[in-house]
Amino acid sequence: MKKARSFFALTILTLLTAFFVSELATAQRYPTRPVKIIVPYPPGGGNDIIARILVQKLAETGRQFYVENIPGAAGAVGTSRAATAPPDGYTLLVVNPDFVVQPIVKAKVSYNPLGSFAPVILVATAPESISIHPSLTASNINELIALLKSNPGRYGYATPGYGSSPHLASERLFRLTYGVDVTHVPFQGSAPAITSTIAGHTSILPFGLAAVVPHIKDGKLRALAVADGRRSPLLPDVPTLAESGVSGHDYGFWIGLVAATGTPIEIVKQLSQKVARIVSSPDVRERLTILGFRPIGSTPDEFEAHLKDETARWSRVVRDAGIKID
Repeated sequence: MKKARSFFALTILTLLTAFFVSELATAQRYPTRPVKIIVPYPPGGGNDIIARILVQKLAETGRQFYVENIPGAAGAVGTSRAATAPPDGYTLLVVNPDFVVQPIVKAKVSYNPLGSFAPVILVATAPESISIHPSLTASNINELIALLKSNPGRYGYATPGYGSSPHLASERLFRLTYGVDVTHVPFQGSAPAITSTIAGHTSILPFGLAAVVPHIKDGKLRALAVADGRRSPLLPDVPTLAESGVSGHDYGFWIGLVAATGTPIEIVKQLSQKVARIVSSPDVRERLTILGFRPIGSTPDEFEAHLKDETARWSRVVRDAGIKID
């Protein structure tokens, strides 16, 4: 009996050793053909720009990487395509808050962010901001809340879509925290939401700072606060929400990379380390900062923890705000 158990243990050990040796050999050869990075949004946005910065830098290492834009359904179309890709590291996906929010607010989403994908790296973050049309009399966030309370239902805030992180964050701030009656006006993407607010059709814009800074500097929008723990170097005179007396409402836009679940861990680690080196290089850090992003370059485990935190946070908001799941 002892001999049988010893033989069985030796067999298992041999198989495990062979498996890890095979994984290591695969990672050392990777990639042997072009690697596709899916951006589930149209060309030209922040997700696409950062993906192309990474592709350019990865190409300098002699490896072939390319971007494929697959827009639709707030990122769900391209994300679902990536979820069904072979788990071999040759299809990667650029993700942002929509990645965790959409499965929370929509019943018909074919992927699970924590089950369908292997986290690779959190690339960068960007603080969100609250801006208004200059016609509003408010000069800070407290005056805006007072204005909304005295005019229930009169004003609307624009977002890039139902269930987007600006939508959920605004519900948490305006309705759950202050109990004000303000109308959510969802658009199909960022550009029309910004255009609407600049034109005065909507009054409030809870948006990523990078997207609105040019319009704030042109006087087309007025920034009231930054939803971050510190002021942005892009708008150093704009206070944070905490400085304005609104604590616990920091949130931001972020961009990361994931691969299909089952991708060999050595390939995931290799990708994470390569992208982290790119993100930490002086020229890329400078480009990201100009775009309004804060370079991060996390490990896969750190990014997984971030995704779990984001899922828990927005799940609570959806539940407490009674946001309808379709």
